[in-house]
Order: sequence, then C-alpha cells, then structure tokens
Amino acid sequence: MNKVYLIGNLTRDPEMRATSSGVSVCNFSIAVNRRFRNQNGQQETDFFNIVAWRQLGELCGKYLSKGRKVAIAGSIQTRTYEAQDGSKRNAFDIVADEVEFLSPSGAGAPAGETHVASASSAAPAQAPAFAPADSGFTQVDDDDLPF
Repeated sequence: MNKVYLIGNLTRDPEMRATSSGVSVCNFSIAVNRRFRNQNGQQETDFFNIVAWRQLGELCGKYLSKGRKVAIAGSIQTRTYEAQDGSKRNAFDIVADEVEFLSPSGAGAPAGETHVASASSAAPAQAPAFAPADSGFTQVDDDDLPF
C-alpha cells in the first residue's frame, strides 16, 4: 500500500502548467515539522514536493499561496534524473489525491474554515459533487457536523 498523509505549510506559491496534451498540473512544496525536537532542542522540518493533476491542480493553483497550511493525502512517487555533473539522482514526489485547505485564504474567511478538494478518476472533467459552480467549495456550519 502506498498512501501518505501530510500537514504542512506551502514554502512557495504553486506553479501551474499544462502538459503537451493539455492536462493541468500544479506543483508546490510544503514544510512539515517533525513531531519531536532534536537533541539540541531544535525543531526539525522536512520538505516535500507535491504534484496535483487536473481539476485538483487547478483548485490548488487558484486558492493556495505561500504560507497556507494544507493537509495532503496521496501517494509517493519516485523518479530518476541526471544532474548537471552527470550523476544519477532520485527524487521523491507526493502525488496528491486530496488536498484540504486548513488556513483561511484571506482576511474575509472565517477562522477555522477548511475546504477539501480531491481528485476523482471517475469524472476528471466534471466538478466534484461538493463544489458549487461559482466558488469550487461548499461551506459547512459546525452545527451540521455529527460529532
């Protein structure tokens, strides 16, 4: 099973592009703090490259920016490339299946508001069932939650 869950902050603004066949892809990286401090009492951080495809990528490119906190559910993918010095290197990317926006996008957003975006292989060209056509998200009141 290849499944990973991460919560962290974007280290840079997302980069949107399209493949030669027109498929949207969004790349960004997140910083994730480790659970425990090192022997010197310092917080250590890991950095992960995230790749979001199609409509999920478009939503990430539209609504995310540097510093925003996100939760990512996806899988680890490895790739090999040749560096400028001729040596072979391995890179690890997280291919996002779901991205939850944990911090507000601007001053007008209520504190604690979260949005979930997910990749759907069944209908990649259609909006997910939870998304109204105008904003891409559905707001849920805390009173409507069953817990």
